[in-house]
Amino acid sequence: MYAIIRTGGKQYRVEPNRSIRVEKLDGAAGSRITLNDVMLIGGDKPLIGTPTVQGAVVNAEVVEQTRNDTVLVFKKIRRHNHRRKNGHRQPITVLKVLEILRPGEASVLPAQKDVAVK
Repeated sequence: MYAIIRTGGKQYRVEPNRSIRVEKLDGAAGSRITLNDVMLIGGDKPLIGTPTVQGAVVNAEVVEQTRNDTVLVFKKIRRHNHRRKNGHRQPITVLKVLEILRPGEASVLPAQKDVAVK
């Protein structure tokens, strides 16, 4: 089973026990996050949202808060001896997907304080 979720303005294909790197979300390493913006659940009986599947949830665990690789920004104006070099490192969150729940399904994970993300 897999799902398509939306977070940080981007869409990701997720599967249980897989890790994904998303834009920064609140939560310390080890905490659980509930992703409610599920656009599609695939598998034997796919559910397609309009635009989201109401009641579908993806539970994930925060593995770490880190930063992406450096993106270099280089600007030059020719014949004017003008050069500027800057770098940028985007903060990201590494998530491990624990389970994908269809509408009406109950979680099988042990209880822990969740952080809901819209």
